[in-house]
Amino acid sequence: MNNTGNNSTKLLALNKPKGYVVTRSDERGRKTVYDLLPTWVYENDWMPIGRLDLESKGLLLFTQDGKVGNALTKPGNCNKIYEIWVRGHITDEHILTAKKGVDSKYGLLKALKVEKIGSGGAKTKLRIQLAEGKNRHIRRLFGSLKDPKFGTPLKVLNLTRISIGSFKLDLESGKWRYLSLEEEKKLLDKLSY
Repeated sequence: MNNTGNNSTKLLALNKPKGYVVTRSDERGRKTVYDLLPTWVYENDWMPIGRLDLESKGLLLFTQDGKVGNALTKPGNCNKIYEIWVRGHITDEHILTAKKGVDSKYGLLKALKVEKIGSGGAKTKLRIQLAEGKNRHIRRLFGSLKDPKFGTPLKVLNLTRISIGSFKLDLESGKWRYLSLEEEKKLLDKLSY
């Protein structure tokens, strides 16, 4: 895909499927996100902005500009929204606790917003907004909460990042594209870097 004049030269987006590691190479031989992208992305040192773990999927941005990457990952600079399925019954109390924050050995884990958007059986679908994302933030946050019925830790079964700042995921799984100049401007305008 050639870059035309209307596209960003700083940012491209990928819809990461499950089962890909967000790294340039993997010593265990697992598939990396670079397997989904043209070879020039790797060769020209485009780097992922932030991470999604092996089991997570959704929006991942790449840049060659370290300042852009830092601005988009700086806590409080750029909110990220996720949709997750959690095994367990989510109560209003869980939602309040997630927003207040849970102390962990990884620091305070908390969400800006949590809304229940669906359920099926013993599973609940939530939309979560974070101001910063620590490693495995959402999984650890909900794993520290207990199912009121069974007393077992809640478990995130499925996690998809659907937006970073003003940019919303609009790609099929495994596909990528440049951001438009308009999308780039909207995303970066409010950031200090």
